[in-house]
Amino acid sequence: MSLNPIVTTLSASLLLSISSGLYAAAEESAAADYPDSCPAIFHHTMKQLHSSKMLNLCEVTDGHPVLLVNTASHCGFTGQFGDLEKIHEKYSKEGLVVIGVSSDSFNQEAESESEAAEVCYKNFGVTFTMLATVPVKGDEAHPLFKEVARQDKAPKWNFYKYLINPEGEIVSSNSSFGLPDEKDLKQLLAGS
Repeated sequence: MSLNPIVTTLSASLLLSISSGLYAAAEESAAADYPDSCPAIFHHTMKQLHSSKMLNLCEVTDGHPVLLVNTASHCGFTGQFGDLEKIHEKYSKEGLVVIGVSSDSFNQEAESESEAAEVCYKNFGVTFTMLATVPVKGDEAHPLFKEVARQDKAPKWNFYKYLINPEGEIVSSNSSFGLPDEKDLKQLLAGS
């Protein structure tokens, strides 16, 4: 039994239209869940790395200062996962939230989320929040990184680091070659 090609095309178009509408409605509904006290830079719900769990960044950050990093598991800077974990362990009790965002914008991320997760969780013992792979530069960049680029500069490589105050303003950034120094971290945590 063959289906009429016009009916098949219309059915596919209708399904696409309905699913697009549902997605847009879900995004609008999610947008309504962001409190006024949460800075717009964090008005995003993103997938946790190697998980089906969706994380509301307003809830993850909860009014705290943030160290945001774009990561990749096959990069010469991958060893910085260990350094970032040490920063997380040292400063999380003082309120610092470390968020790693997996990205293949520089063609160095693992082929699968499970492999990327293994690199950061098993090889480096990462316990800070890791988000699933998204683009971080150019027109395709996730809106979080479009705002990063607007406020500061887009990552030019993996492991760019951004210190963001509780008001959602980037107060300093580090290239792949450096980590935030203790003075910058303490100033961020002190609110100055």
